[in-house]
Amino acid sequence: MTARKGHRGFGHIRKLPSRRYQASYIAPDLRRVNAPVTFFTKADAEGWLGVEHRKIADGAWERPKPPEPPAPPPVLETFGGYATTWVAVRDIKPKTREGYEHILTKYLLPRFGAQPLVEIKAPDVRAWWSSMDPNTPTVRARAYGVLKAVMNTAVADDVIDANPCRIRGASNAPRARDVRPATVEELTVIVAAMPDRYQALVLLGAWCALRSGEMLELRRRDVDLLNRTVRVERAVSQVHGRAVVGTPKSAAGIRTVAIPPHVLSALAHHFEEFVAPGPDALLFPAADGVSSLQPSGLYKHWKKARAAAGRPDLRIHDLRHTGATMAAMAGATLAELQQRLGHSSVNAALRYQHAAQGRDRQIAEALSRMSNPSGE
Repeated sequence: MTARKGHRGFGHIRKLPSRRYQASYIAPDLRRVNAPVTFFTKADAEGWLGVEHRKIADGAWERPKPPEPPAPPPVLETFGGYATTWVAVRDIKPKTREGYEHILTKYLLPRFGAQPLVEIKAPDVRAWWSSMDPNTPTVRARAYGVLKAVMNTAVADDVIDANPCRIRGASNAPRARDVRPATVEELTVIVAAMPDRYQALVLLGAWCALRSGEMLELRRRDVDLLNRTVRVERAVSQVHGRAVVGTPKSAAGIRTVAIPPHVLSALAHHFEEFVAPGPDALLFPAADGVSSLQPSGLYKHWKKARAAAGRPDLRIHDLRHTGATMAAMAGATLAELQQRLGHSSVNAALRYQHAAQGRDRQIAEALSRMSNPSGE
């Protein structure tokens, strides 16, 4: 009797349309077993059948285990998930964290949030950069800076091979506006135009060069009228509409600042009239006398006072710039300026020394007047 085509003494071989060969056999459990692969030649298929037949004859045959299901594709980490965690775990001030979160939410997540980090390429970054409003260069630079910082960390974490942020100078914010310090005469007008309870705040800001957040967290115990000093150890900032007390901007911000003598009487009056008893009483509290003063509550009075002095450009923070410049004009060295201002580097203090040097012509003229008191 002639065997059917494809059948042999053991097993079955058939040629596929692909011209490869498939081998199979009926196992001892009477179920068909297919070779796990197809074969390039018929001889290879016969060889596999021979091996399987020998296993059965020797009693060593076991039904082949079904192939493992293919591993699911790896889950690619998205920019949104990675960047959100990046902000959450950074050791930064609450106000800085709020700023990063704002940049992520408004400028980065809408474009990159759902995109896997490994798929963000340099052309994607350039296209996003080009879509940013060029009329807001500071915002544009800060957003790019955050994106670049996130990607730098992703490189360090071996999540991506290279940082796709390669636009030269894109994270450099434009130079801050030039601040014109207030004159002594302008300060006098501003102080007089402010409500009584905030006059000492203007004086401290201008003559002690304190940051507004530092002044709003000053307590009775921080001011020593006898030794004419104010101790800066804390600062308050508004984070998501809530007052958050922390340390000053940098470690160097914790400092003791000498109070100019002409400010002492105004401070003594302020203590007597507006500061609650007890060492922890705030110098400049909100209307309830206990909680931190909101900057918005101060600003409405400031706006009127600066207008009275003809300085609508002057911000409350510019009082610090004014105080720093006056200290430089009074002869403070670079190291003394750095300590008084609470700067961790000399770069910022240099700015005020340069401003003082700009008065060299006026100083020279004053020296001439001193040499000729009769005016001849």
